[in-house]
Amino acid sequence: MHRILFLFVSLAALGCQQAPADGAVVPSSETDPWAGMQTILDEIQPPEFPNETFDITDYGATPDSAADALPAITEAIRACNAAGGGRVLVPAGAYTVNGPINLLSNVNLHVSEGATLFFSTRPDDYLPAVHTRWEGVETYNYSALVYAYEQENIALTGTGTLDGQASNENWWPWSGSDRYGWEEGMPSQSDENSRPQLYAWNTNEVPLEERRFSGVSYLRPNFVQPYRCKNILIDGVTIRNSPMWILHPVLSENVTIQNVRVISHGPNSDGCDPESCRNVLIKNCYFDTGDDCIALKSGRNQDGRNSGRPVENVVVQDCEMKDGHGGVVIGSEVSGGARNIYAENCVMDSPNLDRAIRIKTNKVRGGTIENLYFRNIQVGEVKEAVVRINMRYAIFSDTSQTFIPTVRNVFIENVTSKKSRYGLLLEGYDAAHPIRDIHLTDCRFDGVAEGNKIEDVEDLQYRDFYINGEKLEAPATK
Repeated sequence: MHRILFLFVSLAALGCQQAPADGAVVPSSETDPWAGMQTILDEIQPPEFPNETFDITDYGATPDSAADALPAITEAIRACNAAGGGRVLVPAGAYTVNGPINLLSNVNLHVSEGATLFFSTRPDDYLPAVHTRWEGVETYNYSALVYAYEQENIALTGTGTLDGQASNENWWPWSGSDRYGWEEGMPSQSDENSRPQLYAWNTNEVPLEERRFSGVSYLRPNFVQPYRCKNILIDGVTIRNSPMWILHPVLSENVTIQNVRVISHGPNSDGCDPESCRNVLIKNCYFDTGDDCIALKSGRNQDGRNSGRPVENVVVQDCEMKDGHGGVVIGSEVSGGARNIYAENCVMDSPNLDRAIRIKTNKVRGGTIENLYFRNIQVGEVKEAVVRINMRYAIFSDTSQTFIPTVRNVFIENVTSKKSRYGLLLEGYDAAHPIRDIHLTDCRFDGVAEGNKIEDVEDLQYRDFYINGEKLEAPATK
């Protein structure tokens, strides 16, 4: 037992030191693989703002009316920014917002208790196109409903609600799924000049300025997207009914997302997708979604690899996950890599939650996914697997290129589950490209219908791991 324990902690320390490139965090203690989490938390500091308030009703916004509040919100944000910063206040009431809110540096947009911003569902309201990422690919496309580009010290706070009003009647049919209102003959993102065009630009490394759609793109916008921003706080708000991904910071640093409720059951409605970000805290949030609850990403294929920006130094704490494809997820657009990810003290439970811990990638992504730590997670019921690692995930693009990724150093401790089809569902790419160094400690998965399914895994370690009450010894799998 002592030799096994020594191997466990030594590999943990080694895993955290394999890629000490710029931005990597190396734990201060070789005996504690979780020591790196506190180092990350010490670096994450929410922005602070001057004690000045800019009430949008002073700039012409009218609550509980059909009048467009966007001009008043825009004017208040600009005035706040020009004055050196403060709080742009949205008082109680319902407000119509016919287009994107653009946050500027040193502005805290505060949506008060009892306030709801109802966003337009007309695509033209989100033009002109802005620089964005869509499913991990750089392009010009519709603006996010709340957008910021190269700003610092920005916040979205309060206990009010932002409602994208997306439904089967507007944005969601563009997914091309009849479940979401699409019918034969209707346009969708699958059309030749939509997502296939975007993916071709990526594969062929077309310059960004040439990645502009000549007509309607049919690529749904995200809800909240700070792009290349620093010092971000999203705190307290409820966000509903998004066209697509909901909280999507991209290429940003020092991000705090806490006390947020995300409820959206549309197609691709991921709850929180930090992409190519560094130093991120997601704490005390609630996710009830139509796709992954939290999904960490770093770009798709060429764009992700060429950016050289992994998603790294991420801490997830005290979150609750209900419906979704996965609870805490890495991938699949993760070609820039992912490292130093910590998740603890979460509750995941729903017959409509497919998996609890999920890693997904494939043979065209490339990148290294490493140093992932999960502990103290209570799983009630999931539909498929408690832990799902898949290196054979669907490709969804026309490319013959091959960039097989690396997945290694995954540590899972004190995770319990009451009902699932599988405990572990692990699929490496092949025998030459296995998943490496997976460690389970003090885990109990009950109500498992079909046990574990494990293929192409190297160095799988168990210590006090039980399936349906039976203690398991790690199989000699490769």
